[in-house]
Amino acid sequence: MNPHEQTIQHYESNHRSFWEGTKDHDVNQNYAALQTRLPGIDGIRILDFGCGPGRDLKHFSQRGYTATGLDGCETFCEMAREHSGCEVLQQNFLKLSLPMSEFHGIFANASLFHIPKSILSENLKKMHRALKKEGILFCSNPRGDGEYFDGSRYGNYMEFEEYQSFFEEAGFEIIDHYYRPFGFPREEQPWLAIVAKKL
Repeated sequence: MNPHEQTIQHYESNHRSFWEGTKDHDVNQNYAALQTRLPGIDGIRILDFGCGPGRDLKHFSQRGYTATGLDGCETFCEMAREHSGCEVLQQNFLKLSLPMSEFHGIFANASLFHIPKSILSENLKKMHRALKKEGILFCSNPRGDGEYFDGSRYGNYMEFEEYQSFFEEAGFEIIDHYYRPFGFPREEQPWLAIVAKKL
């Protein structure tokens, strides 16, 4: 079993504790980073990339967006459908197949860092093609330097400058970035959020 498959298996085996540990996280800053840059609500389609058990899917759906989830973990997909009532695609991040020009926004909260650096450009280009003209891609990932596998989960950790080169290569313009949690010294902000627009 390769590191990516083991990562999916980790989430399969820990789906209950993951839900309990994340369902009440305050990610309103991240929601706003995407929503304030979308052209309204009615008819606006959002892809929740790496939707997990469906917390964010439900948020977008309750606010009137047409939200679709995507995750590689089968149990997460089932939980997300039940929790949100939205369509959820089960897809391995290493074998993405996204529709063309389908979404106004992509919300990738704590998910892109599970994509190996070797195929990150390819996947970002697939996301670029899946967005409508001037579509918005939001992502938030743990910061760091290098690729790590701890025996259960794989992570690709990068800082802003490296992410910027990948996004620009894929045809995006970065329009904002910030660090979380808000208000802490940089060394106490392990999360990097990026907002990018399709050129």
